[in-house]
Amino acid sequence: MLNLAAPRMTTAEIVYHLPDHPHVLQSFVWQQFDVAPDFPGLRKFLEFWSLNLEGKLHSVNVAYAAGGGRGRVHHARHELSLH
Repeated sequence: MLNLAAPRMTTAEIVYHLPDHPHVLQSFVWQQFDVAPDFPGLRKFLEFWSLNLEGKLHSVNVAYAAGGGRGRVHHARHELSLH
């Protein structure tokens, strides 16, 4: 059974509007140990962002490590580069 009260590695992709070009979106990756499902650390960071940074938030995608065991490494089969 998964213990959601334990901190797990949490990754959030924060997509925001560039302040000087609001029609352009940019991505920022935030990563920290946090507690699901409320994610208090992420909420605190997003509140800081909203109050102190000029880039208006567009969306936030969250993923977290659900397993309690040792991490596994998977190698990418494909790599894409976009300029």
